[in-house]
Amino acid sequence: MVSVRDVAIAAGVSVGTVSNVLNRPDRVAAATVERVNAAIADLGFVRNDAARQLRAGRSRSIGLIVLDVGNPFFTDVARGAERRAEEDGFSILLGNSDESSSREGGYLDLFEEQRVHGVLISPVADVLPRLRKTRDRGIPVVLVDRQAPDRSFSSVAVDDVAGGRAAVEHLIEIGRKRIAFVGGPESIRQVSDRLSGARIAASERAGVALEYVPTSSLTVRAGVEAATELVARGPASRPDAVLAANDLVSIGVLQAVSLAGMSLPDDLAIIGYDDIDFAATATVPLTSMRQPATLIGHTAVDLLLGEAQHGEGFEPKQIVYQPELVVRQSTSGR
Repeated sequence: MVSVRDVAIAAGVSVGTVSNVLNRPDRVAAATVERVNAAIADLGFVRNDAARQLRAGRSRSIGLIVLDVGNPFFTDVARGAERRAEEDGFSILLGNSDESSSREGGYLDLFEEQRVHGVLISPVADVLPRLRKTRDRGIPVVLVDRQAPDRSFSSVAVDDVAGGRAAVEHLIEIGRKRIAFVGGPESIRQVSDRLSGARIAASERAGVALEYVPTSSLTVRAGVEAATELVARGPASRPDAVLAANDLVSIGVLQAVSLAGMSLPDDLAIIGYDDIDFAATATVPLTSMRQPATLIGHTAVDLLLGEAQHGEGFEPKQIVYQPELVVRQSTSGR
């Protein structure tokens, strides 16, 4: 590869002059800048920006670890983070934990090795002790789509307890009494919070029963498998409504119910969570709890850059947005 020294020789200047042209061109005579740039173009020189950043102690990259890169909700979170990061000259490195604690740990190790400017993470489970080690190494951390239980980390999330509660209240208002919450595992904080809210709403109304149907993951396939079991019970014992832990699960439930020849919402009402684009365009448009995914990503980068700038003097901030119920045909019938 062409080196800075090669450029210096070709331009007839010192290595320091080439460095100034690359980093502080205002300190170099215009004619010299032109001569160095011509040598760079002729030789095809590409600067090793990674090495320069590592010498400075920190890169211009931000690590983002999400639970499931296949979930459009996290795609929108990443898009919001990327747009905000670009405003300050940063790039986003995306890691997919795939709901695996070991993969999550691997990405944290990798991002530390690359000396990223900071880490944004939607944790699988209780990863706070590990994140404290990351922060102790001088790398700020912000939780995404989850609040820190002890408020020791900055976070940006949605009130999932309120979301689960609002969803079940809507189902009760349309006359549903046997409600199933489908999705898991419960070790994922977002799932447990949404389930808690659903249970609160059900407990406040006489004659309403809430059943938890756990799944091993939050995917379309998991929704299909869970709903297939529910449908097989028969009309007398199966639920008359489903609140899915996310929209991917709700789409799976919709597929299984449709294959069984059931009608929505007459035979079964369905509510998803996240309000991804597929929810509105499903065969039967799905009611969903909307989260401001792009805004979450944007805000997370804001918090991270603030902490990186102020260091230990930065006071952690917890930003909580409220979810919005978006009613469509899967519960309204129209």
